[in-house]
Amino acid sequence: MNESRKSAEEFLHLINSSKRGKLKIYIGMSAGVGKTYRMLQEAHVLLQNGIDVKIGYIETHNRKETHELLEGLPIIPRRKLFYKGKELDELDVPATIVLRPEIVIIDELAHTNIEGSKNKKRWQDVFEILDAGINVITAVNIQHLESLNDEVKAVTGIEVNERIPDTVLASADEVVNIDLTADELITRLKEGKIYEQSKIPSALSNFFKNENILQLRELALKEVASQVTRKVETEIITGKTLRKEKFLACISSNETTAKNVIRKTARLASYYNSQWFLLYVQVPRESADRIALNKQRHLINNFKLATELGAEIIKIQSKNIAMTIMEQCEERKITTVCIGKPHLDIWRIILATDTFNSLLKRLSKQNVDLVILSQ
Repeated sequence: MNESRKSAEEFLHLINSSKRGKLKIYIGMSAGVGKTYRMLQEAHVLLQNGIDVKIGYIETHNRKETHELLEGLPIIPRRKLFYKGKELDELDVPATIVLRPEIVIIDELAHTNIEGSKNKKRWQDVFEILDAGINVITAVNIQHLESLNDEVKAVTGIEVNERIPDTVLASADEVVNIDLTADELITRLKEGKIYEQSKIPSALSNFFKNENILQLRELALKEVASQVTRKVETEIITGKTLRKEKFLACISSNETTAKNVIRKTARLASYYNSQWFLLYVQVPRESADRIALNKQRHLINNFKLATELGAEIIKIQSKNIAMTIMEQCEERKITTVCIGKPHLDIWRIILATDTFNSLLKRLSKQNVDLVILSQ
């Protein structure tokens, strides 16, 4: 338990007199790498050191070794809910806040709560608990990160529906990657340590393909590395004169392509630990009384997605998109403009105007980069 003891001590070091609780996130490339096991190991170490730690919600998935680690740990009873005639249970947030442990262990951060719950997502429950001054240790898989949704789908062919905003991970005081090689993970799967025997063949031929695991592992390693880099830059390089990046994502009312621009810009902003904005220029043909209802819904959903990923929304009525982009760059001191591939509606509009060359010249003069994002 040396690693768990060291990890527990490092997290304890983070806990100070701050009113808000500290957040530690274990991240992995997939189910079965050992995130829950590691959290329970850490809980035992904390308990042995006299720390008031409780289990708020743990999902062992009937894995024997993991389930055995629950023994001896104080558990907060789950809240019972009835949904569609079935009794289901959820994390009991009010009970956790009333009991006020020093640290609470909460699994499955990307979980969607049962309809009727106060919060739609478990990460929102966790934030409520943190706001109450309670420290939280939790876990999530890399494929649940919102800005990686398109990349994960391209790798695995699977649309991940339960996702967390990148801002949740960015807000963590400590992020720990639980890493296994592809061979080690597949061996665990074949030994029945991840899923029951009946599900193993399907898992091996779908999600748990060697090439999938390698790519997901790379995503997890890169994400944790970038988190560490951002933390170092924030804590050590304070006071030095560096160019502060600011990103401006420009979208049209096209749902699919706009989502791609939003997610990729969010990734860039996250990497540079930078502020970013989402710009939608409402041209006359898309005024409130003329825009199609489905496009209006797409825009609302994309604004919501961008907000969850940390963007500030800018909506401006104008006939000239290119000029509006330039004005926003000047006003907000933008360093990088992000736009979709040439086939996007917004790009065609810009190319059709006489001001496109002016846009490029002025962006260059202002030392602003223009990034064309692929699908």
